Amino acid sequence: MRVHVVSDVHGNARDLRVAGEGADALLCLGDLVLFLDYADHSRGIFPDLFGAENATRLVELRTARRFEEARALGARLWEGLDRSAAIESAVRKQYAELFAAFPAPTYATYGNVDIPGLWPEYAGPGVTVLDGERVEIGGLVFGFVGGGLRSPMRTPYEISDEEYAAKVEALGEVDVLCSHIPPEVPELCYDVVPRRFERGSRALLDAIHRVRPRYALFGHVHQPLARRMRIGRTECVNVGHFASTGRPWALEW
Repeated sequence: MRVHVVSDVHGNARDLRVAGEGADALLCLGDLVLFLDYADHSRGIFPDLFGAENATRLVELRTARRFEEARALGARLWEGLDRSAAIESAVRKQYAELFAAFPAPTYATYGNVDIPGLWPEYAGPGVTVLDGERVEIGGLVFGFVGGGLRSPMRTPYEISDEEYAAKVEALGEVDVLCSHIPPEVPELCYDVVPRRFERGSRALLDAIHRVRPRYALFGHVHQPLARRMRIGRTECVNVGHFASTGRPWALEW
């Protein structure tokens, strides 16, 4: 049995169309939407609306952790515009293309920049959406936890630590623990390019110690200090920044 796993797709529909080739199933760990490309400031919803120059300034402020100034810049640009309507319209265009690129079967959960309320409109019969839920694939039990924890970035699908922990607890015993964000381990949470820690989940780390799954798979941190780490019997793996690599991570058993 072989599954391919992707995360942080961020608009890369071209490579997503072939990500399932040679696999029995595709797993997607979220962040389909491309709001702003930190490597190419001309790509994404934000530069489409406000231009690459403003996108570059926003990236500079966020990278410097000057979040209040970044929010002030955004507020000035959005003034007089219907922000919700503009973002939803742009996200819908991306979702239409990305969900059409998923092979069957695909098992997917949300990332922190996704909008869960829109997914039912685009997930076809071959796509199973899971969040705080389990599914059996090839005799192994996979548990999925979507979204991210609250942060200064204020992305669309950030929830409280308590709500996130409840979803992790609801999974029970699993062989493979799948999430968008990593467990709360410094080496797995630190992004070496912007030089900052992303938020990881203590609840995921506790579940790894308690349940001892074979694998814990995640994304979210695009350029992590450590891509893999063993915690007890569990192999923790950042499956990669699919938007830039275009390559899925493979799991065989």
